Amino acid sequence: MVPPENLLAFVPAALLLILVPGPSVLFVVGRSLSLGRRGGLLSVLGNSLGILPLVVAVACGVGAVVAASTAAFTVLKLAGAAYLVWLGVSAIRHRHRAASPLTADAAAPPLRILAQGFTVGVTNPKTLVFFVAVLPQFADPAAGSVPAQILLLGTVFTALGLACDALWALGAGRARRWFAGSPRRLADLSAGGGVAMIGLGGVVALSGRNP
Repeated sequence: MVPPENLLAFVPAALLLILVPGPSVLFVVGRSLSLGRRGGLLSVLGNSLGILPLVVAVACGVGAVVAASTAAFTVLKLAGAAYLVWLGVSAIRHRHRAASPLTADAAAPPLRILAQGFTVGVTNPKTLVFFVAVLPQFADPAAGSVPAQILLLGTVFTALGLACDALWALGAGRARRWFAGSPRRLADLSAGGGVAMIGLGGVVALSGRNP
């Protein structure tokens, strides 16, 4: 069990990282603009579920191996970047389906949106490196199993991220509905979300070796 004082110190540190707009926020906003509020929230849930395997990998020691391997880290980074670009291109190609928020939501199967968010989450190398570098610092070997403590800390981080990213999704979804009076503007907005995804993919691909 994580000592209470360690957990209390971890929560504000995690919130500080989560609240600063970064790749996760850009992903959520882009998806919400392209798919609507429901699609954005499903993307948030899928992305959060994708983080959980990274938490398990770090707790089992696999995360440190991947983070230390330049080849493995690069493959993971490029795979995630390529998938983001693919999502962006897809949003631009199908922008005219966004004639209304309801039409866009109906055209996107929930399980597919969840799976797409999961793929983005599980291929996020920066999250993996953050977990490897930060989570062990808040675990206390004297308090019990370190892997179990890392699992708890990672779950807390994921829950906090889920709540904060959901707020971004709701805000972007509301903005999208405001544009719903004009199908053309809504299509352009959806394409803008796709451009954001492509740009995010480029940032991930070109980012340095370290977080």
